[in-house]
Amino acid sequence: MAMQGVQKNTLYVGGLAEEVNESLLHAAFIPFGDIKDVKTPLDQATQKHRSFGFVTFLEREDAAAAMDNMDGSELYGRVLTVNYALPERIKGGEQGWAAQPIWADADTWFERQQQEEEMRRIEAENRAAMQAAEDIRRKQLAQEKEGEKEEEIDIKDDPMAKAEAEVLKENGS
Repeated sequence: MAMQGVQKNTLYVGGLAEEVNESLLHAAFIPFGDIKDVKTPLDQATQKHRSFGFVTFLEREDAAAAMDNMDGSELYGRVLTVNYALPERIKGGEQGWAAQPIWADADTWFERQQQEEEMRRIEAENRAAMQAAEDIRRKQLAQEKEGEKEEEIDIKDDPMAKAEAEVLKENGS
């Protein structure tokens, strides 16, 4: 699946408990690097966030580390979904997510996030399986080579075997 257009330093954080505010979200993600911005868009009716937010890091590597470590982790008893935010939903340039007051399309956006997350999970599993198969193949080849080497090694080529043979000869006579 093409990931072009993904903003690699802004993370979508889903599954937030009601108690989590922007400063708690900031505190949860600051161990991974410098944070430029934290947003938890509010529901206009209730003035509460809608159980998701966005964390923008200064460095892409920090965002990647935060995503790897925080996706699937718990915060206030709720399991977080952390992945890259999609830029076509970022309106208003530098103001980021706050410039988008109405989240009418939040549900379809969230579903798409979930689908992309599932795709990434499947791709990661496939990569892991291929890597495991490759590792096994390498080990088998290495063992076969070892086996060939052992057969080739003769006493005259191996100083240790030569020494052992000398000792055996001396003890035997």
